Amino acid sequence: MADTRVRGYFGIGAEGVSKSANVGALLRTAHGFGAAFCFTIGTGWDSRAARHADTADTPLHVPMWRYPDLDALSLPQGCVLVGVERLEDATDLPSFRHPLNAAYVLGPERAGLSPALLARCQHVVRIPTRFSLNLAVAGALVLYDRLLQHGRFADRPVGSMATPDPLGPTGHGPPRFRRTIPDWMAHADAKKP
Repeated sequence: MADTRVRGYFGIGAEGVSKSANVGALLRTAHGFGAAFCFTIGTGWDSRAARHADTADTPLHVPMWRYPDLDALSLPQGCVLVGVERLEDATDLPSFRHPLNAAYVLGPERAGLSPALLARCQHVVRIPTRFSLNLAVAGALVLYDRLLQHGRFADRPVGSMATPDPLGPTGHGPPRFRRTIPDWMAHADAKKP
């Protein structure tokens, strides 16, 4: 399995979703992309029924919070709440700069996110499609876009028949000093018994 080399952390959740299979599939997708946490807000899903779609049993591996309502929602300090909703004034996902530390929240296909939750979001993004997508599919697209932006991958080749160049070194290596050994280290070594 390849190391994704992703910066920052993210969580993903759903508000008001009642279809257990959709929530289960979203949790499995989040686990696959390396979510730091998952959450639900006011959902009526059954965790046992969700296991049919969440074959990875994500709540055993990723912290999972079930908030009864929006007032109970609590995120880590510095974590930016990003709503995913089909709104005219939302930022198109391909043009969105993902925050380093973010919590993404999606709503049910028909009703969408509540106005109170949208007001609490620092950003709202939309997937540029003609109609609403399935919850887990929409979540997968958002997380894949985040991975492309915050991950470290080789550039795509110009032609479709070419292979990508291998990913180069990070540029990080052993520490470099202006002198071969700093004074403070030389004095420290001399004082050792």
